[in-house]
Amino acid sequence: MTAGPAVFACGMVTAVGLDAPSTCAAMRAHLDGFRETGFQSGPDEPVVGAPVPLEEMLGERRMAYMAAAAIRECLDAAPAARAAATHLILCIAETDRPGAPITDKKRLVQRIGDLLAWPANGPARVVSEGRPSGHAALRTATRLLADGEAEYVIIAGVDSYLTAGTITHYLGQNRLLTPDNANGFIPGEAAAAVLCGKSRTGAFGLTGLGLSREPAFIYNGLDEAGAHLPLRGDGMTAAYQGALTECGIEMARLGYRIADLIGEQYWFKQSALASIRLVRGAHGFQDIWSPAESLGNVGAAVVPIMIGMAMTAAAKGYSGGTPVLIEASSDSGACGAALFTGSVR
Repeated sequence: MTAGPAVFACGMVTAVGLDAPSTCAAMRAHLDGFRETGFQSGPDEPVVGAPVPLEEMLGERRMAYMAAAAIRECLDAAPAARAAATHLILCIAETDRPGAPITDKKRLVQRIGDLLAWPANGPARVVSEGRPSGHAALRTATRLLADGEAEYVIIAGVDSYLTAGTITHYLGQNRLLTPDNANGFIPGEAAAAVLCGKSRTGAFGLTGLGLSREPAFIYNGLDEAGAHLPLRGDGMTAAYQGALTECGIEMARLGYRIADLIGEQYWFKQSALASIRLVRGAHGFQDIWSPAESLGNVGAAVVPIMIGMAMTAAAKGYSGGTPVLIEASSDSGACGAALFTGSVR
């Protein structure tokens, strides 16, 4: 691939911390932000969620504030990006998700710019693909930096599953974790951002990227025989293979993985199948991390969070090895995998 972008800074606003250092420390310590919410799954059964502790703001205004805070953290860490040709790529929920917290993308971008008093020096791009939005954003960032259209690119993600419409929808589909359903996810919300620039020797940066689509997506429609398509992990396997090929390594040489394993069995099976189908020969232990253990399902914010987790772990010397593979997938079958190598020490 064309030399991928390096990652220079990250910012986070989550249920376990209002900045990246505190969030990463909490996740490393296996702390979580889970608590009872005002939503009910049944009589006297509150839905457990992972809300960000911002009590006074709701809806789109809340999303703008969270995104702006994460972006500001990146800009404060690299002040040169404020004056440079810095483009913004904003990752948000799928447009067809019931109860999605963002209804007007242009208005959200404007609100973020007003809060920051910093308009991005280039057109802001919005990716509405949910959890794997960050992988599509990485592809765009690589092109912008390689073509010289931008000096820096900020990839930001903001999302929330803690809205009335979303909770009602997923309760109706029996997909939330409740006392009656162990195979469900905990709804959460978060914002995160990473500042990317041109690749530098030894920098923590992207070295491989794979995008694909899974035909047997979760709860997929019936085929001609009247049955759900069986999950073989074709989509994630292809995404893994694409990233590995661009990086020029085999699966056995991975250090570790970070995945958006939101809680349902499907996602664990998908990751396991992709790994089993590609690993050849003997290899060392490959750990797998997931921010969902602390944050629940945070949707489109998850890829910037995972990149920030990996970058912080590399900087502080507690990573599971190098390279790290970061994966995400959506309910509709979109799959993404990205390999990052290097150190920020």
